[in-house]
Amino acid sequence: MNIQQLEYILAVDQFKSFSKAADYCHVTQATLSAMVKKLEEELDIVIFDRKASPIATTENGREILLQAQKVVAHANTLLSSSKAINQKMEGRVKLGIIPTIATSILPIILKHLVEKYPSLSLEIYEVTTNQLKKDLREGKLDLGLLSTPIASVDLETQLLYVEDLFLYGHLPKQSKSIRKSELAKQRIFLLQEGHCLRDQVIQLCELKKQKALPANLTVESNTFETLLNLVDSFQGMTVLPALYVAQLGEQRKQNMLQLEDGKLAREVSLCYYRPYAKWNIINRLAEEITAEVKKQLNVSGKS
Repeated sequence: MNIQQLEYILAVDQFKSFSKAADYCHVTQATLSAMVKKLEEELDIVIFDRKASPIATTENGREILLQAQKVVAHANTLLSSSKAINQKMEGRVKLGIIPTIATSILPIILKHLVEKYPSLSLEIYEVTTNQLKKDLREGKLDLGLLSTPIASVDLETQLLYVEDLFLYGHLPKQSKSIRKSELAKQRIFLLQEGHCLRDQVIQLCELKKQKALPANLTVESNTFETLLNLVDSFQGMTVLPALYVAQLGEQRKQNMLQLEDGKLAREVSLCYYRPYAKWNIINRLAEEITAEVKKQLNVSGKS
């Protein structure tokens, strides 16, 4: 038995296909199948039902996969620790990012990271906050990029930067400013439930449940672009992160509104599960992301 065999069965379980798992692991299907069969014989357990379509994991196999996941995660941590000693940035890193951060930060950091660290293999997954936290605990992700604070005592976070939130929209008499106390009276378009930015905006703006659209129309939005189009069509306003605002065209920037008293902001942090933490990569990525964001915007940060 070896770590490679454990990685193979985890891949088969993930893709429900020997051919797709082989492609993911960069080996031939014959090699992967032979290694998996050898492991099953060694353990005297049938891990996969090959007659099922797609391939199914057996009940006994699920128990083996749970242990394999832990062993692989700890092996990766061991490798990461050794590389940290030599100050190397290499290997596979699975990074989950929530959608409201991914849309604006990925164009800023990805090209820089892949060019500076050619030996670092980045896998990026766009997931919700709840799914991200679950995947971190299960070892399916190495790191998460999300908005903090989070209500999870078992997950660690490292603050990267504080990002201002800005108002976009249309006010009566072409006004360009509003007091924070007046926001609760406005028609404010929000992302659908499940997005942490929605909850943060409701709390920061002290909003109450309200009808944003006509009674015969319901819209569940997952993107800022949809929110902008709704605001332009139905008037009212929405709240956008600073990095996203920086990417808007000049015409839409003319619809930005000023908050007369105070400001809105959110924290953006790296998140990880301590038993699986890749310390060197966490620290280096935190430094790189913070530096690249500061080049784009004048935001307060902490690496």
